[in-house]
Amino acid sequence: YDLATTGNYEGGFQPFKEAVISAIDMAETAHKRDGALAGVTTGLVDVDRLLGGLHPSDLLILAGRPAMGKTALATNIAYNAAKTHAETNGEEGAVVGFFSLEMSAEQLASRILSEQAEISSDKMRKGEVPNEQFPRLVAASQELYRIPIFIDDTPALTVSALRTRARRLKRQHKLGLIVIDYLQLVQGSNRSKSDGRVQEVSEITRGLKTLAKELEVPVIALSQLSRQVEQRDDKRPQLSDLRESGSIEQDADVVTFIYRDEYYVGKSEPQRRPEEGDDKYMQRYANWQDRLEKCRNLAEFIVAKQRHGPVGTVKLMFQGEFTRFADWDADHEPY
Repeated sequence: YDLATTGNYEGGFQPFKEAVISAIDMAETAHKRDGALAGVTTGLVDVDRLLGGLHPSDLLILAGRPAMGKTALATNIAYNAAKTHAETNGEEGAVVGFFSLEMSAEQLASRILSEQAEISSDKMRKGEVPNEQFPRLVAASQELYRIPIFIDDTPALTVSALRTRARRLKRQHKLGLIVIDYLQLVQGSNRSKSDGRVQEVSEITRGLKTLAKELEVPVIALSQLSRQVEQRDDKRPQLSDLRESGSIEQDADVVTFIYRDEYYVGKSEPQRRPEEGDDKYMQRYANWQDRLEKCRNLAEFIVAKQRHGPVGTVKLMFQGEFTRFADWDADHEPY
C-alpha cells in the first residue's frame, strides 16, 4: 500500500543498528520524563500506573459482559486523551479516532456531554433536563467543541475500510489513538467469512494489530465475552471467556476486562422462601444489603495480559447516572 501518512511501513529488512538506535531513543525519552507517563494518558491515575499509559503500536482489548460499562469506559478514555491533547497544545494526550459501529455519533456525543455536564443522560434523552441545569449543559458543550475526537459511526465496516479511514485521519489530523466499539461488529473479507467466524475474527485482530504498528498509535478494541461467564459463581472474566478467544488473546498486547459486582449482586435480591421465618429472612436480606453496599459504585479494571508489563486489578468509581468512570481514590495526584 502507498500509505499517505507520516511513517514508513514498506516492510522488508532493516539493519539491527537502526532498531538499536530506536530502542535507545525510546529509553532516553523515557529517562527525560523522569518517571512521568510513557504512553497516552487514560485520565485514570491507577490505570495509567499499571499500564504506563497507552503505548504506540499496541493493540489493547477492553472486554466485558453487557451492562458492565465497556463503551462508557472507552468514551471516558477517549475524551480524557483528547482533552489532554487540547490542554497541552499537543504535547501530551492524543487526537482520537473513534469507530462506533453500534451507537450513532450523536448518541456517543450525548454520553460525553452527560459525563462532563453531570446531567443524567436519561433526562437528556427524555427532555427532562430542569431549566436551571441548561446553562451547565451549554457550557459543557462549548468546552467540548475544542476536543479533537473524530467519530465514524458507519455500521458493519470491514477491517480494510477501517484501516483506509484511519490512515486518512492520521495524514490529515495527526491521529494518536484509535478506539473501535466493538470488535465483533467489524467485518472480515469475504474469503475469511466463508472459512467461518473464528477465521474471520482472526483476520480482524491481525488487521488491527497491523494497523497499530503501521500508524504507530495505540488501538483500543472493545470485545464481547461469552455467556459462560454467567454460569460461574465468580463472574469475574478470564482470558478463556473472550469470544472466538484464541486470536484475540494471541494478537493483543494488552487484554483488559471491566467488571462490576454491583450489577450481579443487585439482581440477586433475596426472595422470601416458603415457610421461612421472619428472623431468617431478615438476616438474609440484611446480608444482601451489606454485600450491595460494599460494591456500590465499584468497578474493577482487570489487566489479564500485558506483553511488556505486570497484570493486576485497579479499582474504579462508576457513576452510572452520568456513564462515567473515575479514580476510586479521589485524592490522587495526576500521574
